[in-house]
Amino acid sequence: MRGLLQRLQAWAERRLPALTRYRRPEPLPIELHRRRIYIVPTGFGIGFAVLLLVMLVGALNYANNAALLLTCLLGAASATSMLVAFRSLDGLRLSQIRAGHACAGEPLQLTVVFESARPRSAIRLDLEGQCSAFAVATNQVTSVKLALPTRQRGWQPLPRLRLWSSWPLGMFRAWSWLHPQSSVLVWPRPESSGPPPRAPADDAHHMRLHRGDELAALRDYRTGDPQRHIAWKASAHRDNLLVKDFEQPQSQPQWQLDWRQLPGLDSEARIARLARWLGEAQAQRRSYSLWLPGRQIASGSGPLHYAHCMSALAELP
Repeated sequence: MRGLLQRLQAWAERRLPALTRYRRPEPLPIELHRRRIYIVPTGFGIGFAVLLLVMLVGALNYANNAALLLTCLLGAASATSMLVAFRSLDGLRLSQIRAGHACAGEPLQLTVVFESARPRSAIRLDLEGQCSAFAVATNQVTSVKLALPTRQRGWQPLPRLRLWSSWPLGMFRAWSWLHPQSSVLVWPRPESSGPPPRAPADDAHHMRLHRGDELAALRDYRTGDPQRHIAWKASAHRDNLLVKDFEQPQSQPQWQLDWRQLPGLDSEARIARLARWLGEAQAQRRSYSLWLPGRQIASGSGPLHYAHCMSALAELP
């Protein structure tokens, strides 16, 4: 049965090019128009049409003008709802798509931005089994958030988006396909556990002194020390001057994350380990650098530096 449906779908795509005209990716912005909006009656609409047909036969059979007028009014209302459902999509514009960050296997948040010159209500956007409803005000933009499933690291093209509406009466369903020519970058999945990176505690470069805010100790006065750092009360009981020392050793050494430090592992295993080290360094608020084949990222810290390093890992071949 499944093979028959697949063959039927392939035949339809060959024989009905109008239905597949917009299957290929398109650059943004994408604006909907009458040639790419399709409309069919819903199950409720078909049942309502059968009811109107029965009412029409009964009104004509019994020559009941009131019933005939009611049937015509209901038929006009249903036809008008078809036009309203079509106009709810006609002219809608997809202007921008923004992507968040996620590791492979985790959902990645997409922000889809729509804009319109007139108000629209009860529009729905489908993506990979998800459905999100939204409305657009006149000359305003609306952001719709969806979760995109990810499978592996690297650049992942966006799938087709289905935009549809059955407003206002639910008798007709108007829909259109959007296939933006965009891709999102998926970060590599960190390994679950493993050894820590090399960070020698006796490295003079990593354990350099830095000036802190709290008093560390008192030491003898040296030429060039500022007078405001002299401890006058403590110096009164001694023959020489004492100075407040605010220099403290850096508590957390800098991590040098290097691709070359992982011999014996394949490329994906190295990427997973480096991704775990980056996450640990970010969690511990350490300063770290990253060396990759053909690319070297200087030392830094913070969310932007972490995103820069993870993106560099994701783009490796």
